[in-house]
Formats: sequence, structure tokens, C-alpha cells
Amino acid sequence: MNKISPKILKDLEFDQVSDYISTLCNSELGKEESKKIKPFKEEEELILVLKQTDEYLASFSNENRIPNHDFEEISNDIKLLAIENTFLEEKSYLNLASISETVNELIKFFDKFKDYYPSLKLKTEDVYFTKDISEAVYTVFNRFGELKDNATKALRSIRKEMNEVKKGINQNFQKALSRNSQLGYLDDIRESVIEHKRVLAVSAQYRKKVVGNMLGTSRTGSIVFIEPDAVLKLTRELASLEYEERQEIVRILKLLTDLLRPHRELLKNYQILLTELDILRAKSRYAQEINACLPKINSDKKMDLVDAYHPILYKNNLAEKNVTVPQSIAINAEQRIIVISGPNAGGKSITLKTLGLIQVMLQSGILVPVHERSSMCFFRKILTDIGDNQSIENHLSTYSYRLKNMNHFLRNVNKDTLFLIDEFGTGSDPELGGALAEVFLEEFYEKGAFGVITTHYTNIKVKVEELDEALNANMLFNEKTLEPLYILNVGQAGSSFTFEVAQKNGIPYSLINRAKKKVRQENVRLDKTIAKLQKERSKLETTTTSLASKEMKASEQKKKYEDINGKISQKLEDYQIQFDSQAKIIALGKKLSSVAEDYFRIPNKKKLFTETLKIVEVENSKKREKQKSSKITKKKVVDNKKKEKKVVEEMQKKVVEIRETKKKQEEIRIKEEEINPQKLKHNLKIGDTARVSGGMAYGTIEKIEKKKAILNYGTFTMYVALDQLELVNARKN
Repeated sequence: MNKISPKILKDLEFDQVSDYISTLCNSELGKEESKKIKPFKEEEELILVLKQTDEYLASFSNENRIPNHDFEEISNDIKLLAIENTFLEEKSYLNLASISETVNELIKFFDKFKDYYPSLKLKTEDVYFTKDISEAVYTVFNRFGELKDNATKALRSIRKEMNEVKKGINQNFQKALSRNSQLGYLDDIRESVIEHKRVLAVSAQYRKKVVGNMLGTSRTGSIVFIEPDAVLKLTRELASLEYEERQEIVRILKLLTDLLRPHRELLKNYQILLTELDILRAKSRYAQEINACLPKINSDKKMDLVDAYHPILYKNNLAEKNVTVPQSIAINAEQRIIVISGPNAGGKSITLKTLGLIQVMLQSGILVPVHERSSMCFFRKILTDIGDNQSIENHLSTYSYRLKNMNHFLRNVNKDTLFLIDEFGTGSDPELGGALAEVFLEEFYEKGAFGVITTHYTNIKVKVEELDEALNANMLFNEKTLEPLYILNVGQAGSSFTFEVAQKNGIPYSLINRAKKKVRQENVRLDKTIAKLQKERSKLETTTTSLASKEMKASEQKKKYEDINGKISQKLEDYQIQFDSQAKIIALGKKLSSVAEDYFRIPNKKKLFTETLKIVEVENSKKREKQKSSKITKKKVVDNKKKEKKVVEEMQKKVVEIRETKKKQEEIRIKEEEINPQKLKHNLKIGDTARVSGGMAYGTIEKIEKKKAILNYGTFTMYVALDQLELVNARKN
């Protein structure tokens, strides 16, 4: 892509965007470099940066957050590494080690999460993982940036000797302090520090009595500061050792610098990587603030902006808690040029600037505030003519400057150009200027350029209707109040509402009529027709919006009722299944109850067991047939099999229990016959307590007829043959 001039970036207020992004950077290098953000020349590089920014933005909302990559600038250190026999400041070595460790962590991170950040991983291709830098630094320095005593044997020896001398100085000074204090030679403050040396605070009248080196006096002259003679020799010895220490430190730092010097280019690339990541982070934070995203990129010269915001206006309105109306506009091969008309303060210029600024932002690798369904392309040239471009410097009027600009347009527009012109044709005689502007429009159209124009000229609006690949558009207004709605409407020219706005602002109607008579009637009729159409369109838009809202509400209500109906139907179906299941269980229970009753009545128990098993087989057969005929899920089949197995097991348990019960009852009956045989011979009467032979439960005989008795068990009654009953207790008279 070709270079886009600084003037165009200024016209579109792009510098405000780049300046704000710079404030979001953490490093000074990032702040400095982000102010230089400009459109890319190579499309391939641009797409990569857009993807990297998009990936960084995504990292804010996923669990794999990119590690911290803040750093201290090392530009001067890198320059010093290029000069032989030099060494760095001690704190610089820690900065180099820190940068190396930070990049090492990033290399490992992007390698581990390359599926999440494929584009960001490419940024680490110009660097490599190494511990040589940090290990070399931390061999000499500790984590606090202090040179280790054991960095070399010589340094360790010197520092050991220095500690002994310091110890001697402190001891001797303490003795001198104590002695002179007892003699009363010292002031109340006793001691002080001058030139990093402990000194005695001697009262001026006793200065000659204290032997030592005088280093100064107090402001009033009442105190003399003396270094005791007892420490002078040791102090000179310490100074000599400190000189030796410094020489050894310089030697160590030179050796360390020589070890780091081969990594100079790597360190330079480390800093470049961290600076670029800082800018990417700032771009992503900006995208987060303005709800920006990466739209679909196409190569067909199609720009389809959906719900696009002017980022500067959006942030300003957000701060003031005002609403920003989004714009939707499409430019493609079928509608290459869009001419927006309508009254002032309706949003024409901001719509033009929104499109231009968003396009420049995208081509500078910045995500844009549009809906994710939007689609955008790249233009090799972007040309703008926006605002009052009067050139004081070149002594040109506004119109002269604009003509000069149009000449530049005519020489440069082609099929790969996006041009943006605000207030097209203004600055001269309306009729003559309009005619010239019409010719310019024809030239732009013939050269296949893409563009957006704002204008008040009627002849431009009419001309657009004659061009197949150009469209008129207008900004919608409230037809009653003439207040702007800031919504772009493509497909129809807009009226300037000149006379309507004048009347609304209190201009006498008689003056407006006089003005109308001075204008050619065809122009008045045309503007009136356009205004009428625009008002009708506004009404239609309002009606359409209202109908759409009602339709949406009706659709939501319908869906809600359908959901409720579905839930009710499902519940009814579940209840029916449950009811059928319960009915079958009841029917099966009745059969088993009948079998249980027959058990005490029918002597042939074998037949009874056969009937019981037959019931089980019939039930199993029914269930198997149902499974074959109905389309049920695998889970239900498994559940049914489990239920079948459970029923069979329960029936088998019942059979075993019946057999055990029968056996016990028979044993009890035999014992009772042996113990109390007269009970069997007793004639049963109404009111006697009796039980079925071999049974455990007993009841009261309520009635006897035809060799049968009605036995009352309390909760139910039973018809039993008299010969099957045995007496428990006779009725008391």
C-alpha cells in the first residue's frame, strides 16, 4: 500500500487516536513509538499486526493471560556494548538480566499456547531462548543489584580487610568519644558525620585540647568537628582499600561486559519485541474501551460497515453519558460513490469522518469500532478534502486551496482510491462552483474511484441519479421538529430544509416568501419535493421501526406460548405414561391379590404356582412386545429390562415366601391338633373368633349361612367355608 500523507491523517484526526494509545503504553519506548503509528505500506505485514492485536484482545477474556512484559529501556546500554573496553552502570546489568528473563518466559508461553496465539508466536521468531545473559549477571550481582563479595577472590579479600579496618575505626572512635566526653570537651550532640566520616562535636573553647584533623565548624562557630587522631591512620588505610575495591569492581564489570557483548543484537531484538508487545497491549486496551473488533477483510473492494462509531465521538459521549448513534454504510462496485446531502448539523460530516477515520485506523493496524459482521478492504490511496483549508501560509483563499486540492485528486484518483470530500463545490458562486463540482464528480466516476461526498448542491444530487454506480443519501430528520436523528439513509437525496429551518428559527414568513421568489421556481419545487420525500421517508422509517418492534414482540410472545404449550404437552404425556404404568401395576396387584386369596381356598397349590408364573410370563411378554413395537431410547430399554428383572425377582421371592408360609402354617396346625383337638370338633357360632386352617390371622364370625361363614378381620371381610375354619376363642356368653 502506498503512503498516506500526514495531511490526510490530520484531516481525519488520526493523531488523537495515536496519542491516546500512547498514554496506554507502560514503557517510555512504547509511548514514543505509538505516537508514530501510521498506515502500513505492505498489506501482508498489516494483516499480521491486525491478527496479533486481535489475539492480544482475546487474551483479556480467556484463562491463558499473556505474561507481564514490562521493561526498563536499555538503548544506551546497547550502544555502550558496541564500544570496546567499556562497561555499564551497575544497575544496567540487572535490567539486561530482567529483559532476558522476561523474553524467555514469553518464548516458553507462546510456544505452549501457539494454538491460541499463532500470530503472536511469530513475533518470537527473531529471538531465541538463552540463560547465558541472566546467569552471567547473577554470578556477579545479587537480586538487589549489589556486587557479590565472592564475585572474585581478590574482591572477597579486599572487602574482608576493609571490614577489619572499619571495625578498628569504630573501636578507636568510640574510645576517643568516651575519653573526650568524660573530660567535658564535647558539645551536647557529642558526634556528627562529615564527608562520610564520624567526627567529634568539640566545643570551640576546647578545640586545641583534642588532637585530630578539623573538618569543619557549625554555623555559629560554637562547635568544631574533629576527626580523632586515633582513627586518622586507619581512615587513610580504608581509603586505600576502597580505591583497590573500585579498581577490582571495574575489572569485574569489564569482564562481565565482555561476556554480554556478543549478545548485543539479541538484546536489541529483545527490546524491540517488548516495545512492540507494549504497543499491541495498548492497542488492545483501546479496542476494549471503544468496543472495537477485527472485521472480515476482503480483496474485492467492498466496504460494508455495520453499526460503525466514530471512536473519538464515542469516547467523548461516553464520558458525558450521551448516546452515540452508530452508522451503517456500504461501498462496493455497484455503489462506488455516495453523495450525502441534507441540512447542516445533521451528521453528514461526522458520517464522512467516521468512515475515513475507521479506514485509516484499520490500515494502521488498529481494531475498529464496528459490528463483527462488517467487512472491509484496503485502499492504496486515501484522499481527503475536509474542513476549512484556507492557506494563510501560501496566501490562498479557501476556494483556491480547494481547487488546488481537486487538481491533486484528478491526477491521483484511480480504481484503488478512496476519496472523501466535505462540502463539495463550496467556496465560490453556487451556480458556477456547482457546475465545476459536477465535472469533477464525472471525472472521479470515470476513473473508477470509490468515495463519499457531502454537498448542498442540487445539480450534484441530480447528477448522481444519472450515474449507475453512484447513490444519493441523506441524514434523517424528525419531520415535525426538524431535529436531526443522525441516521444515514442511503438511496435518496436530502433536502437542505433551508426555508423550513429559517421559519423554525423565527425568520418572518414574509421574508421567507420573498426569498423563495428570488430563487428559480424549478429549484424551489425540486427542494420542496425532496423535502417532502424525506419527510415521507422519515414517517416510513418510524412506521417500519414500530412494526418491526411489534413484530419482534409478537414473535417473542408466540415463542413464549409455544414453549409453555410444549411444556404442558410434555407434562400431560408424562402424566399419561405414569397413569398407564400405575394402572398396569394396579391390575397386576389385583391378579396377585386374587392368587393370594385362592391360596387359602384351593387345595391344589401346584396349580396356583403355575398360574402365578403364568402371570409373570404374560407380563414379560407384553413388555417385550411393547419394546419391539415402540421406538424408545437405549436408556429406556435398559431401564425396562431392569424393571422386568426386578418384577421377576419379586415374584420369585413371593413364591418362596408363600411356600415358607404354607410350610409354617401346616406345622402350626399339626401342633395345635395334637395339643387341642377339641377345637376342631367345636361347632362354630356367630361371635366366635376363628381363623382359616393353617393361617396366622384371625377374625370374628359375623354370619353363617349354607356352610359358609363371613369372617371379619377388622379392615376387610372374607367368605370362608366352615370346614376350612378352626376355632381360636369361643364367644363369651
